[in-house]
Amino acid sequence: MNFTDLGLAEPLLRAVRDQGYDIPTPIQAQAIPAVLKGGDLMAGAQTGTGKTAGFTLPMLHRLAAQGAKRDARGRIAIRALILTPTRELAAQVEESVRTYGKYLPITSMVMFGGVGMQPQIDRLRKGVDILVATPGRLLDHHQQGTLDLKHVEIFVLDEADRMLDMGFIHDIKKVLAMLPAKKQSLLFSATFSDEIKALADRLLNEPALIEVARRNATAENIAQKVHPVGRERKKELLSHLIKQGDWHQVLVFTRMKHGANRLTDYLNDVGISAMAIHGNKSQGARTKALADFKSGDLQVLVATDIAARGIDIDQLPHVVNFELPNIPEDYVHRIGRTGRAGATGEAVSLVCLDEEIFLRDIEKLIKRAIPRETISGFEPPASERAEPIVLGRMTIGIGGTRRGGGGGGGGGGGGGRGGRPQGAGGRPSGAAGSGGRSPSSPGQRPASAGGRGPGGSSSGGGAGRGGYRPPSGKR
Repeated sequence: MNFTDLGLAEPLLRAVRDQGYDIPTPIQAQAIPAVLKGGDLMAGAQTGTGKTAGFTLPMLHRLAAQGAKRDARGRIAIRALILTPTRELAAQVEESVRTYGKYLPITSMVMFGGVGMQPQIDRLRKGVDILVATPGRLLDHHQQGTLDLKHVEIFVLDEADRMLDMGFIHDIKKVLAMLPAKKQSLLFSATFSDEIKALADRLLNEPALIEVARRNATAENIAQKVHPVGRERKKELLSHLIKQGDWHQVLVFTRMKHGANRLTDYLNDVGISAMAIHGNKSQGARTKALADFKSGDLQVLVATDIAARGIDIDQLPHVVNFELPNIPEDYVHRIGRTGRAGATGEAVSLVCLDEEIFLRDIEKLIKRAIPRETISGFEPPASERAEPIVLGRMTIGIGGTRRGGGGGGGGGGGGGRGGRPQGAGGRPSGAAGSGGRSPSSPGQRPASAGGRGPGGSSSGGGAGRGGYRPPSGKR
């Protein structure tokens, strides 16, 4: 099958050819015809398989066929809204809209926090067909009366799983209340949890369901490897791997923001150019770091999970888990930054004894054992013993026991909102569940702009499976 077989308008096919694409990826081949039919859709595929083009191309086709609409003030009305969890992903999706819509008379803009509102207000006053936004800034504009969503015909919830994990469920409900009841709703995600499917039941009307790969599967073209190492030798091992392997464009993941900063300082001290990208960085700093990394001017980008959403580089060769994620689904999304658009990639995890519980959870999720390879000179000390890992207010102890202040449930904890963190941007994420339920909404974890063708027990008031998940804004 070629893109020419999908029923897309010629201006869109020309834009696709400009990008060097002829053959749609599996998710594109299934999603594009489904969206063109006008019905609701719930679609999932492995990260890096072209989900963004899977909804932007048919959206552009439908909007172009209908022609522009005007609001009560005579301005171009917003006819499509795409909601994403992070700034980087919002910028990437809007860039995809512009890339594929460049031969169409359709306008778009991106809206997110961390920058001034006035330029966004000025742009809205001119009118726009497609709006790509993060939830917090969208609600800010709505509260100030600078936004009119009464004419939205197509609504896309991108990275829906991550939306829930970040505590955006209440914001999503507020946005839905602002939209017309009659519209086409599209829910796209790299992975689906049962909670996502429950959200889809409330959001979508008899949706078509597309899943082109086993849920939470990792791409076969990504070579995965674990290097056991002592907890105090991780920085040295990372430096050794980068220098000995002559690695360039290395994306390195840490769990927390302060860890990303410390690792960045170390790498620069040993002669490896590195910058950190996380929620505490200004938008300007995040944009520069990402641009330098994509251009190859920056050797290493150290990121937390939340900031890495939107990093879309076709030929990124190396992803390193400097620290394993405490949420196993995040592992799938981390390593999905490499091996995109059919390219091969390598995902390396530096694992100390403390993280064995995380590794077991990951291997259980992806249903495969990850090969171990000990690097000579960096063997874990025989005398080293596992120590608890502190994640915000929660300690994950030896053997996977979660301890500390969490929400209701577990062995003897309080109920209600006890210990419930706030979601990204300080927005309340909702009350903790009862009966040992994790206080953060469970979920997994952007999507490529186009394809080249193809746990343990809880105790002391812990929060059940996975214990306390630090809000993404704190990572």
